[in-house]
Amino acid sequence: MNRRDFIKLSQLLGLALPATPLLSACGGNQLRSDDFTGSVLIIGAGPAGLLAGYLLQQRGIAFQILEASSRYGGRIKRSADFVDFPVPLGAEWIHVNADILPEIVNDDAVSIDTQTAQYDPNAIGAVYDGDDLTTSPVGTFVDSKFINSTWFDFYDQYIVPSIESLISYNQIVESIDYAGDQVTVQTQNQSYTADRVIVAVPVKMLQNGAIAFTPPLPSSKQSAIDDVTVWDGCKAFIEFKEAFYPTFVDFPISPASAGQKLYYDAAYGQNSARKVLGLFAVGTGTLPYVELSDEDLITYMLNELDEIFDGEATPNYVQHIFQNWNAEPFANGAYIMDEEDWRRVRTLGESVNGRLYFAGDAYTDGSDWSSVHTAARSARKAVDDISGG
Repeated sequence: MNRRDFIKLSQLLGLALPATPLLSACGGNQLRSDDFTGSVLIIGAGPAGLLAGYLLQQRGIAFQILEASSRYGGRIKRSADFVDFPVPLGAEWIHVNADILPEIVNDDAVSIDTQTAQYDPNAIGAVYDGDDLTTSPVGTFVDSKFINSTWFDFYDQYIVPSIESLISYNQIVESIDYAGDQVTVQTQNQSYTADRVIVAVPVKMLQNGAIAFTPPLPSSKQSAIDDVTVWDGCKAFIEFKEAFYPTFVDFPISPASAGQKLYYDAAYGQNSARKVLGLFAVGTGTLPYVELSDEDLITYMLNELDEIFDGEATPNYVQHIFQNWNAEPFANGAYIMDEEDWRRVRTLGESVNGRLYFAGDAYTDGSDWSSVHTAARSARKAVDDISGG
């Protein structure tokens, strides 16, 4: 879950979190008139990069997507064969009203049959402070989840089919030269040129110097990249024979900027009889999970759950799957911490010299960040800015 969901859940369970200053969010789902007739290169085929291509195609603007890995989706990765419903190894929840789905598709002629559901306000949540498990109803909050689907499946069905032929895989971008009238992008394999470039890679990759820019990025932009805090991240899913756990178990971490950790019923609302418990952890919440071998990892998690639930975990264990986002070569982590300075995030989202644009969950207007819907809206803004809409 991102900042919005954790704040709401924590408030409902009686935990206090600091407020974050907000600006007005990007909105609207009507694309505007086209003034731009050049070409666009998109770096990264995650949610923002894919949607940027999709929206450019709707406007009749030539584009190509360069993806460093051999697959599309970025951090909306999922497993389709762990149990009988797809398991989201990355982004999972919808943190705004489900109307965001038709907003993303941006085509009234398309009927969206993706099923979503909100949590029952009477579902039981819990807080574990290391000694005691305190339970209470979760109450009502806007966040919802996909039913027998994921963010990846939504993109796979509605966004990718019309643009997949324009994705070039295994194209690891090394440098971007935006000094001239056209922008030159150099990968390990070849050079590409375009009139505009949308950088849609995780900000941690830029922080690690994966792409060299000529000329160097403005000092304010580079400082924002260098100074922003990107949380480590991991997820796990454990199948059990019986469900002995509530809908949520939150683990308070102090200070809030250090991270988050949550066990949750991953099978909640699914059309399935399987019992699957998810683990979501970012920042220091990922410790010690990301440091353990697979054998030691499941032993640690089962021991942890046995302590909380009176020895119920180990005898009910069936199987598990683990995703370490720190180890993903083209992610290097999860997302920007929820307590980040919104002004720094806004600087990340600013374009450079009218040629270089940025889109993704980190590159927003500072009103919100670190979610699929913010990545989608940042992609729309980049396309709007390029096309002169």
